Amino acid sequence: MGEASRDEYKIQSFDAETQQLLKTALKDPGAVDLEKVANVIVDHSLQDCVFSKEAGRMCYAIIQAESKQAGQSVFRRGLLDRLQGEYQAREQLRARSLQSWVCYVTFICNIFDYLRVNNIPMMALVNPVYDCLFQLAQPESLCREEEVDCLVLQLHRVGEQLEKMNGQRMDELFVLIRDGFLLPLGLSSLARLLLLEMIEFRAAGWKTTPAAHKYYYSEVSD
Repeated sequence: MGEASRDEYKIQSFDAETQQLLKTALKDPGAVDLEKVANVIVDHSLQDCVFSKEAGRMCYAIIQAESKQAGQSVFRRGLLDRLQGEYQAREQLRARSLQSWVCYVTFICNIFDYLRVNNIPMMALVNPVYDCLFQLAQPESLCREEEVDCLVLQLHRVGEQLEKMNGQRMDELFVLIRDGFLLPLGLSSLARLLLLEMIEFRAAGWKTTPAAHKYYYSEVSD
């Protein structure tokens, strides 16, 4: 009940025709153009940050339904092709719209979190996800709270998985984060607090201790 209602809630943000397309894709994927469905989901994810945070679960459900019905992966191929295209144009996307860029990073991390091959995250997504997070950890990005917030949220979500897939790149990413935390100018007090929380979060084995949670989240709420 809970899972179905959450899917229904996400679909409500589309127009009636697209709602029907997505409902059919979830129940009878062979009856619709799954490449079109992939494009619709990516397009909406780039516009709607709330949707981009949960779209991975919908994509996973469509992939499972297609595999069960026809043993094919048309939707997954279309989805990954589109993600790759947006990834290759990520600098232009960020320059054009900071919100769309943040939505894209949120979406690709969400897809990385949900999609599995033999219960292992998809290797094809590891470096693109890292590259996006590296961009968020550059000094110019750390001066924008939207990008700092995105960086921290995604590392909370997929940081531990990413480190297992490539620990060296995670070490390199945290060098940037530590250097950013020490930047003399440009960082807001909230951005600095979030970066420190993330450094301690990883140091604690990707877990938040009760004391750290009380400290950081009381500071944020204040």
